[in-house]
Amino acid sequence: MFKSFREMKERLKLIDIMIILVDARIPYSSMNPEILKLVGEKPTLLLFNKMDLTDRKSLNQWIKYYENLGFYTLEISSETGFNINRIYTRTKEILSEKIQKMEAKGAKFGSIRAMIVGIPNVGKSTLINKLANKKVAVVGNKPGVTKSQQWIKIKDDFELLDTPGVLWPKFDDPEVGLNLAVTGAIKDETLPLHEVCNYLISYLVKHYKERLVEKYSIENIDNLSLEEIYDAIGKKRGALEKGGFVDYDRVMHILLNDVRSKALGALSFDNEKLNI
Repeated sequence: MFKSFREMKERLKLIDIMIILVDARIPYSSMNPEILKLVGEKPTLLLFNKMDLTDRKSLNQWIKYYENLGFYTLEISSETGFNINRIYTRTKEILSEKIQKMEAKGAKFGSIRAMIVGIPNVGKSTLINKLANKKVAVVGNKPGVTKSQQWIKIKDDFELLDTPGVLWPKFDDPEVGLNLAVTGAIKDETLPLHEVCNYLISYLVKHYKERLVEKYSIENIDNLSLEEIYDAIGKKRGALEKGGFVDYDRVMHILLNDVRSKALGALSFDNEKLNI
């Protein structure tokens, strides 16, 4: 991480604008605080990726929150292509005053040069391939695919500096690590599975109880313990061992997969950061 940030800092003087990619389901937890320190005075476009997977009410409040901090924002989906064509025009809008001043002095602006940054597995490589309309960045479904910085020509007057996804050395807020684990931003082996899923169920009961009840036909959920909720999910989904006992590991994987695949609908996991 330290090497990556040092290289990013060295190249700041080469760029006109920063583009930060966050997961719209976790706009706080997927924002590396070290990236915020890196930005400085550079104009910054904040992309809320996977916007189709998140709770609309929560997303609107997070957009307002970051705009109040001075960021330009755009909600996108690198998977579906939603708003991808707006990124180029948005950067031109943001830099229009700078471009006009240069042209008024008789100087040619040249290409817009942007650095794109984000945590691992936030969809950056998929986005870049969509922007370039060809495979120029390696894509994977596990964190840490991009290994080095590279310049990518998107248009004749638009270049992107791709950077490796960077996490911070430790999570001062345990909830941040759990949110990253729930959404798959960090490897499933990083945190204990039971710890992640216990947190997930408690969070869903608090914020999306009706989704749990409807999806898994859970009765009287307010009076159930975590173990009893696991039992209900396991019986509903047939995650049983011989003798009819619930296979808890299997239930946990089912639950995580359902959350990540939108089987429980659009969700947000940073609601408590803004008291939503």
